[in-house]
Amino acid sequence: MLDTTLRGKTQAFLDEFGHALEAGDIASVKNMFAEDCYWRDLVSFTWNLKTMEGRDEIGDMLKHQLSDTKPTNWQIAEGEDPTEEDGVVTAWISFETKVARGYGLVRLKDDKIWTLLTTMVELKGHEEAKGFARPLGAKHGAGKHRTTWKEEREQETAELGYKTQPYCVIIGGGQGAIGLGARLRQLGVPTIIVEKNDRPGDSWRNRYKSLCLHDPVWYDHLPYIKFPENWPIFSPKDKIGDWLEMYTKVMELNYWTRAEAKSASYDEDAKEWTVVVDRDGEEVILKPKQLIMATGMSGKANVPSFPGSEKFEGDQHHSSKHPGPDTYKGKKAIVVGSNNSAHDIAAALWENDVDVTMVQRSSTHIVKSDTLMEVGLGALYSEEAVAAGMTTEKADLIFASLPYQILHEFQIPAYAEMKKRDKEFYDGLEKAGFWLDWGDDDSGLFMKYLRRGSGYYIDIGASQLIIDGEIKLKRGQVTEIDEAGVVLDDGTHLEGDLIVYATGYGSMNGWIADLMGQDMADKVGKVWGLGSDTTKDPGPWEGEQRNMWKPTQQEALWMHGGNLHQSRHYSQFLSLQIKARMEGIETPVYGLQAVHHLS
Repeated sequence: MLDTTLRGKTQAFLDEFGHALEAGDIASVKNMFAEDCYWRDLVSFTWNLKTMEGRDEIGDMLKHQLSDTKPTNWQIAEGEDPTEEDGVVTAWISFETKVARGYGLVRLKDDKIWTLLTTMVELKGHEEAKGFARPLGAKHGAGKHRTTWKEEREQETAELGYKTQPYCVIIGGGQGAIGLGARLRQLGVPTIIVEKNDRPGDSWRNRYKSLCLHDPVWYDHLPYIKFPENWPIFSPKDKIGDWLEMYTKVMELNYWTRAEAKSASYDEDAKEWTVVVDRDGEEVILKPKQLIMATGMSGKANVPSFPGSEKFEGDQHHSSKHPGPDTYKGKKAIVVGSNNSAHDIAAALWENDVDVTMVQRSSTHIVKSDTLMEVGLGALYSEEAVAAGMTTEKADLIFASLPYQILHEFQIPAYAEMKKRDKEFYDGLEKAGFWLDWGDDDSGLFMKYLRRGSGYYIDIGASQLIIDGEIKLKRGQVTEIDEAGVVLDDGTHLEGDLIVYATGYGSMNGWIADLMGQDMADKVGKVWGLGSDTTKDPGPWEGEQRNMWKPTQQEALWMHGGNLHQSRHYSQFLSLQIKARMEGIETPVYGLQAVHHLS
């Protein structure tokens, strides 16, 4: 008897889809997609992070990848039921390929696929040792001269990088490197993390003292170990630093502190890197097969070169070097910039009795933290979402399942609602002379972040200080620095004892240029952005983040970073790509991105 339930109809569709794929009937597969359709694949089919837009792109991918992938066993995921809302059927799915097990999310409109997300979960025969497969730990029975866990760990720490070589080296030891290091550890990939600071977490501890995460705790978990239920919603920087240090130890990461990579070069014949590291004054040469740059999504600090800056008689520094407000009490400060760091630093200075002026050089998108949490994140990352059964992993996949090409369409109404809710707040900012924007297409913060990684502030109080005139505001361009302060393009002279350049960061490939030379940086090209042809995100359209978490134009060189959410989510797929290569599994990459922009 024909199963006409939603579950039965959806499984019947998956059966038909799977049979067409197994038969290599690409024409029939294409016909099962709507004309306006998207297939986003995270490694499982493409060994890449790749979104196919439209039937023709899907057909081309399958033409190149299907015979090698050999997908089978398309099922509604265990424990899940399809749902239907506004004519769209949504179903969690599982499937297999020749070498891996996968998981995904499909949306059907009019019995055709509208969006399909496929992700690699694990490699067959190389699964993580967890659950029923977790290690015993204790050594039962008796044996002479047995070593303890502590002795084995000490031996590994002493020998890796000296007697034995790591398969992978990660340059930079912030939260991205630490989360990825944990994934690689669980997959048995010998890895060394190289960090110049004294302790794990120092990249947070060393920032200005008022720094807190602007993203809520549910959005920020690391792999494997979630923050406890009493962890604050917005984490202070030093608390995050301590968490990262603890995590590094309990996850048994090979984490080299006081270590700085001095150079790196790739031997195309030997297929290995030579990385020269200064480890606490000792030169160590590492020979990994894979090299990962995890030096921060923001890249190198943009320190402007204004005429006359050498004349300034006070203190001046980039926001990344700002020590905090303590030594500036009773003085005058000028903060050049109007994004997150500028607001945080200006507010902290004001709280410590500093006379502060913010120089706004371009428009800024502002959204109130409480409103963003409720309207923008609440359905996926909140206490209410957790209570409703939403896991971090599900939330990540739901967010990932919306192709970047149409993501802004879902964001625009959310930010329109925020603008409506907080109209009085925005009216106050504009009255104070603040130059607001909502993104090039009114899609707000998330799209600005994905496209350019800058241009916004999540308000936690500084905006009201601007509205009230407690933080002074000047709009304009800096034309000159003199002995006593800043000159703007309208002739205004701002006196100051301190200038903070909250002027953002460049592309991550600036770190590549420092370590491997400008030719290598140019070979890899610009890092970050979607190619949306909006402000600071030049086209052509890429459809994925440029060069992040996936193969680059330089073999065996990877870029990793982003916010805590992205670092957590995409570390899964980067670690699987590296593990596959270590095990000699064929990884035919489809759609390797071309380089259109050098920096």
